[in-house]
Amino acid sequence: MEFGIIGLGRMGGNMARRLAQKGIKIAITNRSFNVTEALATETGHVACETYADLVAALEKPRIIWLMLPAGEVTETAFSTLLPLLSPGDLVVDGANAHWQDDIPRAARCAEQGIEFADAGVSGGIWGLKNGYCIMFGGSDAAAARLKSYMEALAPTPTDGWLHAGPVGSGHYVKMVHNGIEYGMMQALAEGFALMQDKSEFELDLAAIAELWRHGSVVRSWLLDLSADFLAEDQNLEEIAPFVADSGEGRWTALAALEQGVPTPVMSLALMMRFASQGKNDYAAKMLAKMRHGFGGHAIKKD
Repeated sequence: MEFGIIGLGRMGGNMARRLAQKGIKIAITNRSFNVTEALATETGHVACETYADLVAALEKPRIIWLMLPAGEVTETAFSTLLPLLSPGDLVVDGANAHWQDDIPRAARCAEQGIEFADAGVSGGIWGLKNGYCIMFGGSDAAAARLKSYMEALAPTPTDGWLHAGPVGSGHYVKMVHNGIEYGMMQALAEGFALMQDKSEFELDLAAIAELWRHGSVVRSWLLDLSADFLAEDQNLEEIAPFVADSGEGRWTALAALEQGVPTPVMSLALMMRFASQGKNDYAAKMLAKMRHGFGGHAIKKD
């Protein structure tokens, strides 16, 4: 047993479950030990209370996969874990981290003779059933060591995983993936909003979504998900018009600026997320007042 996972949230926990289904036994740990114990009972994996316990439970050279929230949480875990490891070990950051954070972490690992790889993971809560799409960056040696685990976690042993390139490339590709995701989601949402507004046609949005799933050029998993929830509720009256944004969308927009590459669709989709969060409200009030000022147009009171 050489492989361990730190972080058993929705993604990390289900990745551990998928490995168990493939007959791979690993060590696991989580901030809440009761979560670790419950998952170990379910899967047969080895429950570890601390990072030191997890490191001790694994045979050298170890592979330790961090599946934690990006940022301070991952950095704290990385700094705590590193002194416990030995030359030849491999650390994988599987969180949605910024690719620029991977470079210094790899350098810190290299000082101790430890390998580092970064992995972007897509698949969400459906990854357990369907497999995960994994794009990872690192050396060829690291890729060779991860191969059997990628084959188990992916939809098939040959599809759904890729050694994208050197350290940082996995998270970079995942960042762009999420930027594209923003644009695709925004386009679908706008299209269905346009049809929902055409009340005189009394369009059946669920039927249209289902229609487009078969043979249409816009068929996709996002459309599949849309068809499913529209079949249950087309009005969405109980849903607040608020859409959160994750770090990857912002990083993609910033990367486009830094590289001088035009990405208007992805960037505008991010701006629409901000607008849904109320960050456009003051600007809209300003517009209303300006319009009133030059044209005497009525202002709607809140």
